[in-house]
Amino acid sequence: MNILVTGGAGFIGSNFINYLLSTYENTIVNVDLLTYAGNLENLNGSSNNPQYHFIKGDITDRTLMDEIFHRFEVDVVINFAAESHVDRSIEDPSIFVKTNVTGTNVLLQSAKEYWMINQPDESCVKYKDGVKFIQISTDEVYGDLKDGGYFTEKTNLAPNSPYSASKASGDLMVRAYYETYNLPAIVTRCSNNYGPYQFPEKLIPLLIHRANQDQKLPIYGDGNQVRDWLYVEDHCTAIDAVLHKGVAGEVYNIGGNNEKTNIEIAKRLLHLLGKSEELIEFVKDRLGHDRRYAIDHTKITQELGWSPSYTFEEGIEKTVTWYLENQDWLDRIYSDTYAVDPVQ
Repeated sequence: MNILVTGGAGFIGSNFINYLLSTYENTIVNVDLLTYAGNLENLNGSSNNPQYHFIKGDITDRTLMDEIFHRFEVDVVINFAAESHVDRSIEDPSIFVKTNVTGTNVLLQSAKEYWMINQPDESCVKYKDGVKFIQISTDEVYGDLKDGGYFTEKTNLAPNSPYSASKASGDLMVRAYYETYNLPAIVTRCSNNYGPYQFPEKLIPLLIHRANQDQKLPIYGDGNQVRDWLYVEDHCTAIDAVLHKGVAGEVYNIGGNNEKTNIEIAKRLLHLLGKSEELIEFVKDRLGHDRRYAIDHTKITQELGWSPSYTFEEGIEKTVTWYLENQDWLDRIYSDTYAVDPVQ
C-alpha cells in the first residue's frame, strides 16, 4: 500500500509515520511545508527507511499534489496537515482558511481525479478497491459542552474559534466529496493529544519547559476548562483501525476517557517534576474559550474494536520522562519561537 501522509513532520503526523513504519511494510510519502511547527527531527528514526519518502511542499499546490499522486501511485491519503493553534487563528484566521479548507479541497480534487475512472455518461465515478481518504479532525468542531454529556458522531457542528471553524469546513468538504463523487472518505475527530514531539506552544510541553526553568506557568481564566486527553500512541492505533477497518462515509470519534481540568494538568506536571504549585499563574482568559470537551468513542470501539490503552497517569508519566530525556530538543524548539500562553 502506498500511503500519502500530509503534515507528517508535525506532532501527530510524525508519531503516526514512525508507528506505521515500525508496524507495516507500506510505502510512506510525507508531504510537509515545514512551517514553524514542522520538524524533521521528529522522524530521525524513520528517515533512513527505504520505504519512507519526504517531499517539502504545500498541500494547496495542486500541480505538486497531482504529480505526487501519479509518481507514487497513491492508494491512501491521511491528511494531518493543518494550522492548529487557536490563539494564532484568533490573531489571523486567513492562513487557517488557506491550509485547513483550501488545502483539504486541493487534496480531495487530486484524489478524485487520480482515482477516478470515468463512466460512459460521466455522471459517476468508480475507484480502486480499498482506497480511502482519511481526514484527521478535532473535537473542537463540536463547540462547547455547556450542558454536560459527550460529543458523539451525531453532535451538531458548532465551532467557536477560527481554527475550529476552518477544521469543520474541511470536514464538510470531505463529506461533500463522498456524497457527490462517491470518494471513499472518512473523518476522524480526536480529543486533546499529548506525548513526544509536541510543539511547545501546546499546554503540556509548554508547562514542562517552563517548570524546568522555574518560570511561571500561565493558565487561562480559572483553569477549570475541561479536556479529554488522548495519548498520541493511542491516537495512532485508532487511525490504524480506521485505515484497515473503517467504512467510507463515516465519522469516528477518538477519545481517551481522561477528562482533566487545565489546573489539574498543571498540578500533576509540577508534582512529577518536583516543583512548587506557586509557579502557577492565572492569566486573562482567551477569547471565545470553550469550557468543556468530552468524547464518546463508543462507535469506534464497538464497530472497529479500538479502545485506548493508556490511562492518563500512565501516559503523562511517559510523556514527562520523554521530555526530560530530550530536554535539549524541547529547549531548542522553545527558544526558536516566542513565549506564548498555553493552548487548551
